[in-house]
Amino acid sequence: MAPGGRTRSLLRLCCSALNKPPAGSGRFKSSGARDSAALQEHQRQHMARGLPRQKPIAGVKQVVVVASGKGGVGKSTTAVNLALGLTANEPSKSVGLLDADIYGPSVPKLMNLKGNPELTDNNLMIPLVNYGIPCMSMGFLVDDVAPIVWRGLMVMSAIERLLRTVDWGSLDYLVVDLPPGTGDVQLSITQNIPVAGAVIVSTPQDIALLDARRGAEMFKKVNVPVLGLVQNMSVFQCPNCQHQTHIFGSDGARRLAETLGVRFLGDIPLHLSIREMSDRGQPVVVSSPDSPEAAAYRAVASAVVQRIKEVAPDGQEVTE
Repeated sequence: MAPGGRTRSLLRLCCSALNKPPAGSGRFKSSGARDSAALQEHQRQHMARGLPRQKPIAGVKQVVVVASGKGGVGKSTTAVNLALGLTANEPSKSVGLLDADIYGPSVPKLMNLKGNPELTDNNLMIPLVNYGIPCMSMGFLVDDVAPIVWRGLMVMSAIERLLRTVDWGSLDYLVVDLPPGTGDVQLSITQNIPVAGAVIVSTPQDIALLDARRGAEMFKKVNVPVLGLVQNMSVFQCPNCQHQTHIFGSDGARRLAETLGVRFLGDIPLHLSIREMSDRGQPVVVSSPDSPEAAAYRAVASAVVQRIKEVAPDGQEVTE
């Protein structure tokens, strides 16, 4: 047979093989849903191989991470006021705050804390405390204006130190302020400690929502329950005429929550007092507890606690 004839014959054989249904394909079609679930479970088990075994933080009952896909959406301010809101709603509960943003720690400024942590006899760092909230941050370990120019391994080492060498005492909730994005720090924390759930902060703006969605999908991939979305800077009310303006858009985070099938935890307004009090190290939940802004944060804190109760320990939704 001529070379051209052999080539055409091989092509016909390949094409017929591709078009031929595989053996037992009817059986697969009839049990497609079951096979799909089995495949997903196999993939989950395969991904879990080689990952570090999760070890709880000593003394901490529940870890809540606060994340955002993009910087500048008010994540750290939300994390601080969430921690204070949890305490305000339930004074009997003990709450701590961990600043895991290695490159841009904000908790020292927001909580009006300075100084180096003291050490216990076991060489564990003792958190600094203000407003009844024990706090730990890389900002306590470096100068205020010193840039942290570290590669990934050094950052991971710092995260490990913040997770394992802090004496938190006994905490009902530890709120972790994650850095923006979906990088090494997020993966390291979610793979090394059990996380009760993630709170995702976004403005209603489309460009912020794109990254918020990526954040939500990342937590789903690493089997961390998404407790819900917080819509920050939702509306601006003029202090003179009381006219409301949706500077960053309207209800974008609420619609995204519906699309993702997760809970919408609440709106936080764009208000001058939140910015002023944050810059002074006097979060609005404690400096203006009777204000609508403080009430908004406390409502988010209540929604977070309710969602934690609804989520089973294995990250699966509790069904009635």
